[in-house]
Amino acid sequence: MPSIVDEFFGKDMLANLFDDYQTGISVPAVNVIEGKDDFRIEVAAPGLDKNDFSIDVKNNVLFISCEKEKRDEQKDEKIMRREFSYGSFSRSFSLPNSVNSEKISAKHRDGVLNIYIPKKEEAKEKPPKKIDIL
Repeated sequence: MPSIVDEFFGKDMLANLFDDYQTGISVPAVNVIEGKDDFRIEVAAPGLDKNDFSIDVKNNVLFISCEKEKRDEQKDEKIMRREFSYGSFSRSFSLPNSVNSEKISAKHRDGVLNIYIPKKEEAKEKPPKKIDIL
């Protein structure tokens, strides 16, 4: 017999929520920030290690992916329980022509993956130039 919660939220949504809880991984939130000299992508990645990530650039598209396997084993006197879970995600971002994709770098710290995408020299913001009137 379906409950009112199932009808309101839908069974698939609740199942996906439970799956994300079990694996401890879902599609993370990102911030894309444009600075004067570069772009920065911040990926919220609590509980993930830098070795869980893969970052690639192909045909001016930045790909960020992650795979995480979790093993939990509990032993009691008569009961042994072992649970395995696996989670992954992938995000992609089209890069503008104004970036230098050869010099992209990344750092992982305090649960945040920061990807630095430098702009090409000609795309960097330049200070105003004074024009003399003749």
